Amino acid sequence: MRAAAGDRIIIKGHHVGEPDRDGRILEVHGDAGGPPYLVRWEEDGHEGLLFPGSDAVIHHFEHHDAPPTPSETAT
Repeated sequence: MRAAAGDRIIIKGHHVGEPDRDGRILEVHGDAGGPPYLVRWEEDGHEGLLFPGSDAVIHHFEHHDAPPTPSETAT
């Protein structure tokens, strides 16, 4: 599992009727985008370190701190 700061992480509910947990990855503490991740949870704003399990899904977003691609710099 790999992530970057700004990505969204969703933890699936474990029981029938239990909602999914949704959070924003604030920091990546592992090598090459690996866990643990510092996450801010949307439902209550709580922040904590997370070592995600197999019930986690990461949604990657384009990050503005990445260098521009050649097509973005072409005039």
